[in-house]
Amino acid sequence: MEANRRSAVIVGVLFLIATAAYISGNALIESMMSAPDYLKDVYLKKDQVILGVLLELINSVAVVGIAIVLFPILKRHNEKIALGYIGFRVMEAMLLIVGTIGPLLRVKLSQEYIQAGAPAHSYFHTIGALAAEGSFLAFQLAMIVLGLYSLVFCTLLYRSKLIPRFLSVLGLIGYASLSASAIVELMGYNGMVLYAPGALFEIIMPLWLIVKGFNSSQIRT
Repeated sequence: MEANRRSAVIVGVLFLIATAAYISGNALIESMMSAPDYLKDVYLKKDQVILGVLLELINSVAVVGIAIVLFPILKRHNEKIALGYIGFRVMEAMLLIVGTIGPLLRVKLSQEYIQAGAPAHSYFHTIGALAAEGSFLAFQLAMIVLGLYSLVFCTLLYRSKLIPRFLSVLGLIGYASLSASAIVELMGYNGMVLYAPGALFEIIMPLWLIVKGFNSSQIRT
């Protein structure tokens, strides 16, 4: 397989792996943490939480991998943007990794809570809430980092015509909405609906890359 075609397939697969891993991992974690009495059960089902964390870590590795694989292609159009994309993806990954500390802390907290006799009103609940808030803040900051620099990334895609321009425009809309969603969430409102355009881009664009690849006529040598 020609090098640029292979890179396109790898990038597409990494995007899909990142999306599937994060959604699956987060679902496993939240199914345990969302219950009002989660402190009674989390330690007993800690394997589920740890699996969820591992899946989220796979997402973090995958998003950095996307930027690394794209670098040789993007640098031919703008090396500074290509380097910046790696840097911001690493920042995103690090924030997401910080966010995984919260669920792991609550596993240990659950163990201590059970050993203490599961007191109805105690500092355990306060610490658990703070751990959850820390994970929430780390995630929203990661989405702001991803969204803002991905606007630059999609602008480069639009100018270079490496993918169809309608996909680049969808990316611009999607990542602007993603950043707005994170800001809205940090302000205390529900911004989940704003995730939709970005999620759509991160499904359609990878599938395009896997099936069609980059526009080879626009790849500079």
